[in-house]
Amino acid sequence: MKNETNMSTTNYPSATPQGQAPKKDYRGLIIGLLAVGLLGTWGYLLWNNNKNEQTIMVKDSQIARVTDEKSEIQRSFDASLARLDSVTGANNQLQSKLSEATSDISKKKAEIRAILSKKNATAGELARAKELIGQLNDKIANLEQKVSELTAQNAQLNTDLTAEKGKTTQLTADLQTTTAAKAEADKKVDVASTFNASNITITPINEKKNGREKVTTTAKRVDKLVIGFDVDNRIVQSGSADIYVCITGPDGKPVTVESLGSGTFTTRDEGDKLYTAKVPIEYEAGKKKNVQFAWKQNSEFQRGNYKIEIYHNGFKIGEGVRELKKGGLFG
Repeated sequence: MKNETNMSTTNYPSATPQGQAPKKDYRGLIIGLLAVGLLGTWGYLLWNNNKNEQTIMVKDSQIARVTDEKSEIQRSFDASLARLDSVTGANNQLQSKLSEATSDISKKKAEIRAILSKKNATAGELARAKELIGQLNDKIANLEQKVSELTAQNAQLNTDLTAEKGKTTQLTADLQTTTAAKAEADKKVDVASTFNASNITITPINEKKNGREKVTTTAKRVDKLVIGFDVDNRIVQSGSADIYVCITGPDGKPVTVESLGSGTFTTRDEGDKLYTAKVPIEYEAGKKKNVQFAWKQNSEFQRGNYKIEIYHNGFKIGEGVRELKKGGLFG
């Protein structure tokens, strides 16, 4: 029985060879390690993701800060430009005097604009823009000071000019008054310098063949009218003068013969007037001057009254009338 038992025991193969230790099962360990590794990977990924998000947030914050700084610089630059325009635009005289400063300002403006036009301007570039804006503001401050000085000078000049204009206006008024007074005085002197005529005579003369002359009142025998008068004036200086003699015939018409020197002159009260003859004289101051003038016309004298008018300086200074009659028994 014992042997059968041993034999029955030995009839079936054993999973474990006789005399060998059983093998260890590592699958659980591997699975555990894989799980740990997977968990670690997930943890790393989560940690890395959080870190990236933090980095992005930092970068976003930096970008926002840079953007804000750039905007602030742009606003500062715009304010500087507006200030500059206000200074230079209001004073053309300043622009012409400060060409060198204007050139330097233009360069700074160009460099600032170049920096601000960049989408990704660096902090160093923005710092440079700030520095340039500071320099620009210093330049503008100098311009403002010069404008203030020029404004004060202009104000003083305007004050002086106003004062001078006042003086000029007063001088003009005084001159006008003086001129008017002088004109009035000249007018008075001019009027006062007109001769006075006196002792007017009108003598009709008949000229004989033998050269003798005879006074006659018969119209058909009259060959000429001899007109005489005296002129004088207390204020007229020595010199030459023109006396105009106007003869009006019995028909009421002026006696004029152009070929004998008749013409037209201007009177003070009657406008233009025909004259028969112009008689030039030489006058000596303070003395009476006798004037003799003979009118011998190229036609016969008519019966009736001949009116003689004497003019000097546009004024009538005397007149007389002479009648020529019908002579003889028949005529």
